[in-house]
Amino acid sequence: MPAAAITAATAANTNDSMIPLCVDLDGTLVKSDTFHDALFSLLRNQPLSLLHFPSWLAGGKAKVKAEVAALAELDVEYLPYNQPVLQFLLEQHRLGRPIYLTTGADHSLANRVAVHLGFFTGVIASDGVTNMTGSHKLSGLQQRFPEFDYIGNATPDLQVLAHSREVLVANPTRSLLRGLQTQKLPITRRFQDQKAALPTILKAIRIHQWAKNILLFVPLLLSHEFSWQNAVSDIAAFVAFSFIASANYLINDLLDIESDRRHLKKRLRPFAAGDLSIPLGIATAFALVVVSCSLLPLLPGSFALWLLLYAGATSAYSFALKRIPIIDVLVLSGLYDLRMLAGAAATETPFSPWLSSFAVFLFLSLAMVKRFSELQNMKERGIEKPHGRGYMVTDLEQIRSFGTSSAYAAVVVFSLYITRPDVDAYYRHSGRLWLIVPFMLYWLNRVWLLASRGELDEDPVIFALRDRISQVIAACVAALAILATI
Repeated sequence: MPAAAITAATAANTNDSMIPLCVDLDGTLVKSDTFHDALFSLLRNQPLSLLHFPSWLAGGKAKVKAEVAALAELDVEYLPYNQPVLQFLLEQHRLGRPIYLTTGADHSLANRVAVHLGFFTGVIASDGVTNMTGSHKLSGLQQRFPEFDYIGNATPDLQVLAHSREVLVANPTRSLLRGLQTQKLPITRRFQDQKAALPTILKAIRIHQWAKNILLFVPLLLSHEFSWQNAVSDIAAFVAFSFIASANYLINDLLDIESDRRHLKKRLRPFAAGDLSIPLGIATAFALVVVSCSLLPLLPGSFALWLLLYAGATSAYSFALKRIPIIDVLVLSGLYDLRMLAGAAATETPFSPWLSSFAVFLFLSLAMVKRFSELQNMKERGIEKPHGRGYMVTDLEQIRSFGTSSAYAAVVVFSLYITRPDVDAYYRHSGRLWLIVPFMLYWLNRVWLLASRGELDEDPVIFALRDRISQVIAACVAALAILATI
C-alpha cells in the first residue's frame, strides 16, 4: 500500500476512534430488561411497596423507574451482560474511544453499571423527570455530540439509529429489524447473544419436572381397578397438573431472578441468563393456566379443588415459604402427597393412608437431600449462606440427620404395610414385596452417600431420571410388584 494511502487509513481510524460510541443498557448491553427485573425483585422482597405504583405512575415513567431502582437495588455484578457487545466495548475502550452508557433506565442504576464495568466516559440516563428513550434520547445525544455511533435493540431505538453514523444492533427485535428495513438503514454490525425462543421456553417450563406428576397414576395402579375411562381421566389430570406446575416454575423463576444469578447452575436458567424476556414468560404462564383450566370440565369437581390447593401452595412457596427452614421441605414433601390425592380424586379411587404416610417420609428425605446438596455446593465455593434461603452451611449435619431418618422411616412404613393381612387381597404373592425393601435401602443410602461426596445433582428428580443405576432399580421394583400380583 502506498505511504499516502497508509496515512489516510490511519487518519480515518484515528477519526473513528474519536467518534463517541453510545450504547443502550436494557436488551443491548444487558440481555434482560432491568426495570422488569427490579419489579419482580420488589414483588418478591417488598410486595407492599408496589401499592405506591399508581402514585409513582402519576409522576411519569421516569418517576416510576427512579422509585423502583431506589427500592430494588439490583446487583449489577450479576446482570446477564451481552458478551459480544461487552467485548466490542472493551476493544473500543482500549483504542481510546469515548463510550457513553445511554439508557432509559434510571441514572442510579446506570451509574452503578458504569462504575462496575469501569470503561464508560459518561452516563446519559433517565433522571426521575425525563424518560431518556426515543426522541428524548436522540435530543440528548444531538445536544452533546455532532455525530455518534449507537448500539440499540428495540423499536424505541429506531429514531436514534436513524441519526447514528453507523447502525449497530444487539439481539434486535423483529419490529426493529422491520423498521430498519422500511427506512432502508443497513445494519453495520450485529451482536447476537440470545438463544432461540422456542427451545428457551421449553427449557423454562421444565418438562423434565413433569416426571413428578406420574404420582397421579399411583392411586389407580395400586387400586387394582384399572379401566380405560379412569386411564383417560388420569391422563387429563396429568396434563392439567403439569401445565399448572410449569406455570408455577415460570413465576418462581421470575421471583428468583436475583438469587438465581448468584447460583453456580441456576444462573443459566432462561430468565436469570436474560434469554427469555419477562413479558413473554408471563404470557406463557398465562397460556399454560388457561389450557390447564380448560381440562377441568372433563374431570370430577374434587380434582379441581386439589389442583387449586396445589396452585395456592406452590405460589405461597414461591413467594415466602421457601425462605423458611424446615417449612420449605415440609411443603415440598406435602406437594408430592397432594399429587397422589389429586390422582385419586381424578379417577375416584380410594387413597390408602399407608401410601400417604410412606410418601410423606420418602419425599421429605428427597427434599432434604436437595437442600443438603445445595449447601454442600455452597460450602465448596466458600459461601456460608445461600442468597434467598433460610439455611446456612453450618446446618449440613442437621439436615443430613433429618433426611436420612426420614428415608428409613419410609422403609419402615412400607415394611409395616406389606405385613398387613389385607395386602393379600391385592397381591397373590405378597411375600415377594419384601424383595423391594433391599432395593429401597440401597437407592436411598446411595443417594445420601453421593450427596455427601458432592456428586449428586441438586435436584434428586433430575438425578433419578439420568442415573442408570436408578433406572435399573426402578425397573426391578416395578417387575417385583408385577410378580407379586400375578
